[in-house]
Amino acid sequence: MAAARRWGRRRLWPAAIGVGVALALVGYFAVRFIRSATSDECTAHGTDGTTVTLDLDQASHAATIAAVAHAHGLPERAVTIALATAIQESKLRNLTYGDRDSLGLFQQRPSEGWGSPAQIRDPVYASGKFFDALVKVPDYLDLPVAVAAQDVQHSGYPEAYASHEAMAATLADVLTGQEGPALTCTMSGVGKSDADAAQADGGSGTDDAGAGRGSGTAGDVRKSGDGGGVAAAVRREFGTVPAAVPATGDSVSYPVTETATGWSLALWLVCHAGALHATSVTFDNRRWSSGASGHGWMTISPASAKSSAVAVRVTE
Repeated sequence: MAAARRWGRRRLWPAAIGVGVALALVGYFAVRFIRSATSDECTAHGTDGTTVTLDLDQASHAATIAAVAHAHGLPERAVTIALATAIQESKLRNLTYGDRDSLGLFQQRPSEGWGSPAQIRDPVYASGKFFDALVKVPDYLDLPVAVAAQDVQHSGYPEAYASHEAMAATLADVLTGQEGPALTCTMSGVGKSDADAAQADGGSGTDDAGAGRGSGTAGDVRKSGDGGGVAAAVRREFGTVPAAVPATGDSVSYPVTETATGWSLALWLVCHAGALHATSVTFDNRRWSSGASGHGWMTISPASAKSSAVAVRVTE
């Protein structure tokens, strides 16, 4: 009987430990999910109902990859391949470490001729080098994403890229401007209140929730004359886009002739709004405001149709 009691006590220890571990895990995941629900983030909405949510750092890198592809004159499929690669290699983080001497978004290695460490950790440079290698792959547009990515990366885990194709395709479709205002970003505690910003924007004060699209992030754009740092960043990432044109007040405009290009630039500005200090981005009769990021892309009064060109406008 005593032996039985001792055995019973011994059996209680694993059970107690198991309960403790379970509670610890519940606490851990609760914290993770609470933090995720309240953190600044961007969400892309695919046409098939798929949503992809990234934090602002990840979103800015995804938008940069799409912008550099635009500068290289490359199609959406190339963006999908690049995004699937960067998701696998770095989770869209500009890493300072990696296997051996691998660095950056694509885990490129200085010793393999990708560039200096400083160059590789420049997302614009790294994206450009990836695309330079990708276009040399014969028939890369017709290859499976994982095969095309592997032909560039020579990874020890070539099958891993395929698992990120759906996410990458959704992001590529949205960030190349094919789906209009299909990306939302939110940033808390910056700028005017939502009500003030909605009134200042001249919008209805309602978002575009019915279409599953909207929103923005935060900040205020700094410009001097032709857009200052914003103009330089646009030129560097998008390449040959029309030069910035000073608009009214603290705004600067970028005339575009294609709606998809305009939305690609507008979404890029929103994804980078924190770094660029942008208070609002306007395009195609929609406006995102940093102080009203919860409202999404609000509809504004119809733009003037005096010119065949439309313009993306960013405001301080």
